[in-house]
Amino acid sequence: MSFKRFARFILFILLFSIVLNITAFSEGSIEESYVFPIVENIIKTKNKAFIAQDEEAVKALYDMTRTSGKWACEHEIKRIRYLKNWSDKQGVVFTDINSNLVIRWTRMKDNGNMVANMLASTSYYYAYEDRPEDITLMRIGTYHLVEMTQKDGKWSIVREWYTDPFADSLELDNLKMEQNKKFILSNEARDFSNLNPRRLGVIEYADRYCGAAASGEHGYSYNPKYKNYNSIGGDCANFASQCMHEGGKLRKNSVWNYDKEGSMAWLSARGLYSYIVSSGRGSLIVSGNYNTVLKLSYKLLPGDIVAYEKNGKIAHISVVTGQDSRGYALVNCHNTDRYRVPWDLGWSNKKIKFHFIRVHY
Repeated sequence: MSFKRFARFILFILLFSIVLNITAFSEGSIEESYVFPIVENIIKTKNKAFIAQDEEAVKALYDMTRTSGKWACEHEIKRIRYLKNWSDKQGVVFTDINSNLVIRWTRMKDNGNMVANMLASTSYYYAYEDRPEDITLMRIGTYHLVEMTQKDGKWSIVREWYTDPFADSLELDNLKMEQNKKFILSNEARDFSNLNPRRLGVIEYADRYCGAAASGEHGYSYNPKYKNYNSIGGDCANFASQCMHEGGKLRKNSVWNYDKEGSMAWLSARGLYSYIVSSGRGSLIVSGNYNTVLKLSYKLLPGDIVAYEKNGKIAHISVVTGQDSRGYALVNCHNTDRYRVPWDLGWSNKKIKFHFIRVHY
């Protein structure tokens, strides 16, 4: 995720906080037992709508008389259409979506509106259209700030912000749909039974510390040994560096290190990409748009790196952690926390360039 997107997020949170504070004189927190079923129902309805492609069900969740509610709804509908377009390109069918929610705080405003801050760990299940019995699980973690208003006994969304995993790409206009789909369906899963132990260490670390996308066993948390940089530019490179060091046992050095604060090569997506390639700790497999790199994506191994270039700059880094039943590479990352998510999901438009890096463990 780019610095500009995080800057906009921080500005939004600050402005939202000011509004909350202005109206907080008689406000107070609300019992989670009251809030939880309301937001749970909203998230469940969204998930069902994604499966059914039911845009009307989504519209019913928002206060469409408010501009902010209408904008939030329009964005949700774009996400539904994007997921459908991506699944058509991929030759897969989403069979189920469900979310685990953690309410972090709630507040009732003087005007009767309710605000909730929550974490959602959402599991998506998909299968290739010719293999409905082979289900792949991917998980995406999102952080939500939602304001709701009540009319006629029903709560509707007035405004909403969350770390959208698809926001960097809500179009698929550049993809050779049928040609790519045919190629993807022609592949099989590869044999990863003899992976280097260091690559296995990367997988274990990445799965445990992928935050809101993790299983929940460890509290949806990042490794507390490291600072979380999400609010000040992004944590994707920090997480990838951790995976390579903690899991893959690559040693720190004077350029690539973390000592209270990380170096640019450790923390910056651009810095980490340049360091890995220039230091000899990794080598570039291929770079280019989706149509250019698709075939070589099947060379990626767990522990390798996928870098995402947007507007001429490396904007994001993810770590390869597995494959689905057709051998399609899956990745973990921070920012919009991901667990075993297809490497291109959310990064599919013509402005995106991919860089595949073989890491030498």
